[in-house]
This record gives sequence, C-alpha cells and structure tokens, in this order.
Amino acid sequence: MEIGEMITHVDHTLLKAFATKEEIMALCEEALKLHTASVCIPPDYVKDVKERYGDRLKICTVIGFPLGYNTTVTKIFETENAIINGADEIDSVINVGRLKAGEDEMVLEELKALRHSCRGHIFKVIIETCYLSEDEIIRACKLVTEAGADYIKTSTGFGSAGATPENVRLMKEHIGPEVKIKAAGGIRTREQLEEYLALGCDRVGASATASFV
Repeated sequence: MEIGEMITHVDHTLLKAFATKEEIMALCEEALKLHTASVCIPPDYVKDVKERYGDRLKICTVIGFPLGYNTTVTKIFETENAIINGADEIDSVINVGRLKAGEDEMVLEELKALRHSCRGHIFKVIIETCYLSEDEIIRACKLVTEAGADYIKTSTGFGSAGATPENVRLMKEHIGPEVKIKAAGGIRTREQLEEYLALGCDRVGASATASFV
C-alpha cells in the first residue's frame, strides 16, 4: 500500500486539553492537504470546523472522553449535540469500570442507546485496552459487536498505554464480521502506521500524520 493510500485511513487527531481554535484549524488544513479519513477534534470545535469547511472534511469527535464514566444520559446528549453541530463520526469511550465489574448488560444497553443516537453516522467504541485483561477485551468485543457499532477502537491516547499489535490481533479474532478496528495511542511513525494497517485495522488515530509522508 502506498503512503498516500495509507493516510486515507488516518483520523488526523488533536485532542489535547489546551488545543486552541487556531491549532484545530491548522490541523484541518493539514488534513485537507493529506486527504486523511477525518479530523478527530474536541466537541467544542465541531461547529467551528463545520462552518469553515462544510463537507470538505469528515469531522470525528469524542464522547465521554477520556474516562468513559459519564452517565448514559450525558453521553446521549453529547452525541446528539455533536451531530447537530456537524460531526460525521462519534468515538465514544466505553464505561470501563462497569465492564470490569462484569456489568455487561448495563454496558450493552448504553452502547445500544448510543448506536441509536448515532444512526446515519459512524459509531466507534473506545474500549481502552490498557486497563483491561484479555478476558475483558474479549467481552468488550462481543458487546461492541452486539450493539451494532461500526468500529472498536483500542485507546483514547490518555490512558497508561496506547495500541499494541497483540491487542489488535486479539480484537480481530473476537469482533463480529461487520465491526472494523481503529488503533490509536502512540502511533507516531510511518512504520507503525503500516504495521497496524497490515494487521487489519481500517482506521488509525494519529496526531503525527504529517511525519508519515
């Protein structure tokens, strides 16, 4: 796969707490030049980006970010508000604590509610693999599949570790055939990008996209 084609699988990302509007717009200009899959930005900037770029960019934003323990009602509101403001794709953090406690039904019902709120838009679920055991990752894969999500995503990039090839392989083995994988967190080189795409990831979240060229 040529580098230009690889970059069409990248969500060009800036989610730092101190990201300014100027920096977000610079990210968008880079994304246009590089032809990335989307820009992944904080919810507060979605409306600004939509107003400036219209349909020239796919806008991805994050929900329940980065910890995932917002109430379901809060996550639903965040999702619907982001879509109203112009988001095309939603990356929502799973309730990690509930998953680890074995409350799978609660997690599933939340994911189904968010899938419903996302209808007509791409819905990705971040499971934050660095906090999960192998068994918990497998259970998360089954819940994300049953909820009808479009993607399962490894990491927020704000946890104790990001994507690993081992976790991607595990996820690939246990997700349903309709669910794609997004790797994120710590992917900073062209070689890493190539590796995760070769492992079967359909998307990669990265802030260092320009350095891949």
